[in-house]
Amino acid sequence: MPHHSPLIATITAGFVLAFLLGAFANRLRIPTLVGYMIAGIIVGPFTPGYVADQKVASELAEIGVVLLMFGVGLHFSFKDLLLVKAIAVPGALAQMAVATLIGMALARLAGWSAAAGVVFGLSLSVASTVVLVRALQEHRLMETERGHIALGWLVVQDLAMVLALVLVPALAAVGSDRVEPGAPTAGIEWREILSVIGITMGKVLAFAALMLIFGRRFIPWILHYVAHTGSRELFRLAVLAIALGVAYSASTYFGISLALGAFFAGTMLHESPLSQRAAEESLPLRDAFAVLFFVSVGMLFDPTIILRHPFLFVGVLLIVLVVNPAAAYFIVTMYRRTKHTAFTISASLAQIGEFSFILSGIAVMLGLLQQEARDLILAAAIVSIFANPVLFRQLEKMRPKKQDKAAVPEPEAAEEAEIVELVPTKLNDHAVIVGYGRVGRVVAEGLLREDHKFLVIEDRPETVEDLRKRKVEVLVANAVQTETLAAANIAGARWIFVAIPDGFEAGQVVEQARKLNPDIAIIARAHSDAEVEHLINMGVSFTIMGEREIAMGMLEFALGRPHVPAGEHNDRMPPGIGRRT
Repeated sequence: MPHHSPLIATITAGFVLAFLLGAFANRLRIPTLVGYMIAGIIVGPFTPGYVADQKVASELAEIGVVLLMFGVGLHFSFKDLLLVKAIAVPGALAQMAVATLIGMALARLAGWSAAAGVVFGLSLSVASTVVLVRALQEHRLMETERGHIALGWLVVQDLAMVLALVLVPALAAVGSDRVEPGAPTAGIEWREILSVIGITMGKVLAFAALMLIFGRRFIPWILHYVAHTGSRELFRLAVLAIALGVAYSASTYFGISLALGAFFAGTMLHESPLSQRAAEESLPLRDAFAVLFFVSVGMLFDPTIILRHPFLFVGVLLIVLVVNPAAAYFIVTMYRRTKHTAFTISASLAQIGEFSFILSGIAVMLGLLQQEARDLILAAAIVSIFANPVLFRQLEKMRPKKQDKAAVPEPEAAEEAEIVELVPTKLNDHAVIVGYGRVGRVVAEGLLREDHKFLVIEDRPETVEDLRKRKVEVLVANAVQTETLAAANIAGARWIFVAIPDGFEAGQVVEQARKLNPDIAIIARAHSDAEVEHLINMGVSFTIMGEREIAMGMLEFALGRPHVPAGEHNDRMPPGIGRRT
């Protein structure tokens, strides 16, 4: 029987089971993350059958967190954080303090040491960036003021956890259950801890200064240089090298977490025009490693903890699902934001994730935290991650038609309402353009010349701003969602131009549009024969494959005769579409 390395076996088992259970979860309309974590439980040491290598899974998961945080940084700049610093910084610190104190009280009731209580409380006070980003993207909140506050809140939490990770060894040394007779006095020990805090903050500030002075120039320059080589493979490799290289350097030379280092790298690249392409190129690998991250979380979970400590489990859930959201809601309303903004921040924090796992894992390794405490944290994480999308869906149902009258009107709040609210178009017999990149822009210009009515579906803020300046109607949303296409009045539209480069996402848009309007003409772009076939199966009327059109254009010029575009079409194509003008 051939012998395979633990790496191959772990990746294979993780992906196969995650796919099967993720697909099943999606079929049941529950978060796919739950399926991934159940896959981890199945291959974990606490269930019968095959047991994957936990060390390998944890290292693969850490790469996933690094790539995810790099992607977050690509979509979030420090300018955004500065815009919400007045609420995100004090709010996050206050909310963490409340949760930590209550967690310490619960740990005390369990008979754990004060130092263990601090780690336990901190682990319950921070939310998962992975879960939050997915929720914000799904509900079109990433570029709203609420999204910026929520993301800024978690960035502050992550910065605080960096300090906590450094302090865990010091806490392990001064924990009440580890102090020996004749040990140094508490005063000396706390002076040592304060010294560690000062050194840590100095390292963080030094790294931040280095990135601001050199990183923001050097990183974009590298990508621009590689982009000019014309090699997509090298560009993708450069993006991954920057993300992992900066993260590893931050951890090795500055003592900063890998995740935070990757986040810094992403923010430095944010200002570059190539940031969107960098995000697209790194997305497949980010998604793959994010799956392994959640599988590794499931592997650590011992399901029997719920039966062995039911009251502690309920207490932990109350901290995560009640205390954290309630504290955030109270703090946000104190800053006179709308109730819906407060609810959004509350829902964002009603879960725990990756930093909780990292902190509790180190504390268990150092003997500071009991294994039962980590199992309780993991159990609460699984339940809260399962419940979080439900909370967001309920939040959308509660969303008021108008802003709260009691709230003080602010420009940011008005802008948020404009972005989030999907106002149905009044256009009829019009064209809908999905995506306003290089292809969508050309289509729009052609429709303008022919004086055709049209609207654009786009979710990139800089592109949306450009469209609004040109007085072009735009829906800021994801076209895959049925409500977006309904707001675009697909049922009454004449054409829909699917100009996005992702063939899989384009197929979903085509399928939804065909359901809403069986007679609409759907024109889409493709990059390969396989994509052409896929789009036709989804219901597209006409496809254009870029490489084929370039070749036919060259032949037309060389041979001096016109040609019909070499797209695939069917009998749903109305007259006038597909002819070359």
